Amino acid sequence: MKVIKVSSLAGASEALPSGGNFNGVYYFDAEFAYLEQIVSKQQTILITDENVFEIHRQLFSGWQTIVLPAGEQHKQQATVDYIIGELITKNADRNTFIVGIGGGVVTDITGYAASIYMRGVKFGFIPTTILAMVDASIGGKNGVDVGIYKNLVGLIKQPEFLLFDYALLKTLPDHQWINGFAEVIKHACIKDAEMFAMLEAESIESFQLDKNKLAALIEKNVQIKTSVVVNDEFEKGDRKLLNFGHTLGHAIENMYQLPHGHAVSIGMMAACHISASINNFSADDLKKVKQLLEKYHLPAQYDFDKDKIWEVLKMDKKRAGNSMNFILLNAIGHAIIQPIPMSELENLIH
Repeated sequence: MKVIKVSSLAGASEALPSGGNFNGVYYFDAEFAYLEQIVSKQQTILITDENVFEIHRQLFSGWQTIVLPAGEQHKQQATVDYIIGELITKNADRNTFIVGIGGGVVTDITGYAASIYMRGVKFGFIPTTILAMVDASIGGKNGVDVGIYKNLVGLIKQPEFLLFDYALLKTLPDHQWINGFAEVIKHACIKDAEMFAMLEAESIESFQLDKNKLAALIEKNVQIKTSVVVNDEFEKGDRKLLNFGHTLGHAIENMYQLPHGHAVSIGMMAACHISASINNFSADDLKKVKQLLEKYHLPAQYDFDKDKIWEVLKMDKKRAGNSMNFILLNAIGHAIIQPIPMSELENLIH
């Protein structure tokens, strides 16, 4: 994986750990217009949602574009079928390049559609939210939901590039900043106690006001996730750690129409409580996680129907036979994968 800092010197590069199918490029601190240096305008089709298109309409001028309805509820196979129909209408062939421009829903669905169209065409992403920049666009997981079941259908295929234009965040609503910081806090909890302490000293507002501070934070999180994924692309080992907070989080997200970050925040607190119950996670660290989530305006608890959630949890992809691979914490910055028997997990959830 090659890194290019476009703002400082186009073409100057450094390397992140590489392996598996990670042969793409990260363009940090770039502008949207730099896309024309990467792909041919005549052979490229952009995919975005109506929110991004309306706010940044001028950026799409001259590009072939497919505009999708916005929202997690549209991350379904029917939307993929619509994309494929549009690709056919636009005479897309195996040389067509597809670029997904948006948040996690857009990048997930774009990667999936591109990967199955004509048995796979090349694609890249321009993430437009904090969540997409630090998490959703990285790692090659592409797919759709099936009803209330999150990401039940999909595949792993890596994008050719990611282009990070931090100026796109200027129009990001505050609730989407909050949503994205759940994944930043997740990375700190599982891999980086030093970043956790830094987040305790900062705030969303301080990152919004300081572009350099924000850029450094995003690049740090990209490095954390990429390093994990490169060593375990198909989630046989350490990549499972990235699911911290997502097991319960995914179960409640679509059922209660919660933003992804809010659902993950609730899931992280549940995982911390389970860690304290069966893994000696300290009360002090538990309190610190709760306080940090609340500082970044994220929920630390939620009153959900435990019986209904249990029925959804049983279909989670992380279940293996009669146990669930749950991500717990030994301490802040140190996560472990711990199989929990389904019968025990049911009691813990209730």
